[in-house]
Amino acid sequence: MSTSPSSPTWSLRSTALLATATLGVGAVFYALPAAGTTPGGDPAQAAPAVIRVDQVGYAVGEAKQAFVMGTEAGLSRAGYRLVDEHGATVATGQVGSRTGTWNSTYPDVHTVDLSAVNTPGSYRLELTGTASGSSPKFRIATAKDLLTPLIEDNVRFFQAQRDGADVLPHVMHRQPSHLADRQATVYATPHYNEDGTQLLDAKLTPVGGPIDVSGGWTDAGDFLKFTHTTAYSTADLLLALRTAPHAAGLADEAEQGLTWLDKMWDGKTGTLYAQVGIGAGNDNIRTDHDIWRLPEADDKLNVQPGDPDYLIKNRPVFRANEPGAPISPNLAGRMAAVFALAAQNSAQSDPAAAKTWLDKAAAVYTQANTQPGGELVTAFPHNFYPEDSWQDDMEFGATEMSLAAKTLGDDRATDWQQQAQHWAKQYITSDTKGTLGVGDVSALAHADLLTALKADSENDTDSATPNDLRGDLRRQLDDGVNRAAKDPFRAGAVYTDFDSVPHTFGLVATAQIYSKATGDHRYDAFGAQQRGWALGANSWGSTFMIGAGEVYPHCPEHQLANLGGSLDGTGDILRGAVVNGPNAAEKLAELNTFPTMKRCSSNPGTPWSDFDGAKARFLDDAGAWQTVEPSVDFTSTAMLAFALSQS
Repeated sequence: MSTSPSSPTWSLRSTALLATATLGVGAVFYALPAAGTTPGGDPAQAAPAVIRVDQVGYAVGEAKQAFVMGTEAGLSRAGYRLVDEHGATVATGQVGSRTGTWNSTYPDVHTVDLSAVNTPGSYRLELTGTASGSSPKFRIATAKDLLTPLIEDNVRFFQAQRDGADVLPHVMHRQPSHLADRQATVYATPHYNEDGTQLLDAKLTPVGGPIDVSGGWTDAGDFLKFTHTTAYSTADLLLALRTAPHAAGLADEAEQGLTWLDKMWDGKTGTLYAQVGIGAGNDNIRTDHDIWRLPEADDKLNVQPGDPDYLIKNRPVFRANEPGAPISPNLAGRMAAVFALAAQNSAQSDPAAAKTWLDKAAAVYTQANTQPGGELVTAFPHNFYPEDSWQDDMEFGATEMSLAAKTLGDDRATDWQQQAQHWAKQYITSDTKGTLGVGDVSALAHADLLTALKADSENDTDSATPNDLRGDLRRQLDDGVNRAAKDPFRAGAVYTDFDSVPHTFGLVATAQIYSKATGDHRYDAFGAQQRGWALGANSWGSTFMIGAGEVYPHCPEHQLANLGGSLDGTGDILRGAVVNGPNAAEKLAELNTFPTMKRCSSNPGTPWSDFDGAKARFLDDAGAWQTVEPSVDFTSTAMLAFALSQS
């Protein structure tokens, strides 16, 4: 998954879009507040530099690292002062060691270590002596005070993504949408060309229905709905509830995802539905990705069967399996995990409901195809969410079922725990290992399996031991630690891959998972450092979560935000949405435009390109799906990281 997009993208979805692109309407071009350019020393004597901090802030007691970009001549003898909200200097020192080179504009990067400062408050960092510059404002506070507002902003993004009748009008002026999903037709699996850009079927073939697949969340900047991503995101929300039950709205949004997933599983026929809507078509079939509009516009279309836009209003449903047939194990495993997590959550308050959830988990898990051949089922086309790993999903499902069964006194608990150990071993010895994100849930599975296993024990060679699980968590983190050691900003993700930001938040969450599961805190500072990178301590000086900090994306590739929200970063913004972040420069050669898209492009006072480096670019532009399209899985990964970090 590290080299492919984890959310469907218009570039992959429909090649016709780029060929017909126009400038669009409502052009908005503006500068964000300049980040880190206010002189902190004598401008006549000091070399200009920029300071990069975690713009949300640092938790009391954790490692606190800032970065300074400039010239070696200016930074090698520069000092700093930390100024509180009243203008008083609370700490001074010398700029720290050089961490590496970046680009021709800012060739050298140095650190400033603020770990010794733990007094709650609001601060700015200023340079003195041979360099000048001032950072954006940031806070020092308890982890709970610092991160709970971020979780609640993430919840707001999920509220904005709601589909169906149960939308929230006070969030982005939402109106009911895609009400035809209540009576949706099921179609045969569509066929695509090798790269997933063109539908090969002249028309889709109905095979069943009508069924009710209304509700849930739209996936990203588009309006498709996927079982694959919704199951991952719902699991994240249910896990976040363990440590952040106080976060306003979180329980309701977890229920929103769970209710929709329940509709996608038909236990009577043994059928799992995988997708609502279609994103890549052909000359005969227009799709979700061929137009730019508000979601409620689809319900107003006057269409008949055979019309090119018929499937935009009357969205097709695609199955993951034939009724009663084996289910792709990645989907079966993660669906079982979600249902089992629901059983755990309701075990005390409603044991009968918990038993029902556990039985659903067992049913879908039992139907898993554990000898899959060819591509795993994720989305149609598969290129939207390419994935090779599945043993981690099966481990996740078996683990959560075992924990739920123990809570409910169900005698299947021991067998499921043994199955979880088997699948964990199969994953650990496979060649498809990754790190936490929509394509790999092994960290979540390992953490709860360690909880289920009380102590180290000798098992047969087919079963993972606690030492195996701890070792694989370290493997995931060590990969990031080794990359970070070579990067001037200590980034643990790969700048030039899709999903650099969600992968970063995955590392943050995994660092917390590891410390809580083992009592070993060796990765705590690394986790804090990665959270800081995603929230502003990077070369671009932007957070990659809308509404967080002083500088954040204003122009996401997101239809609702573009047509129904504010584009100046104030007021009705897509608050809480997490975007992809920097990507390979070559992938930004072409941007998307539609006649109805409001053009929007921002810069931080100077061109974003001034801060590009490591063959990577970041661009805040409504057409830059490569860097600023948010999605539910990006945002749920960040939410889980915040929840685990504040406990």
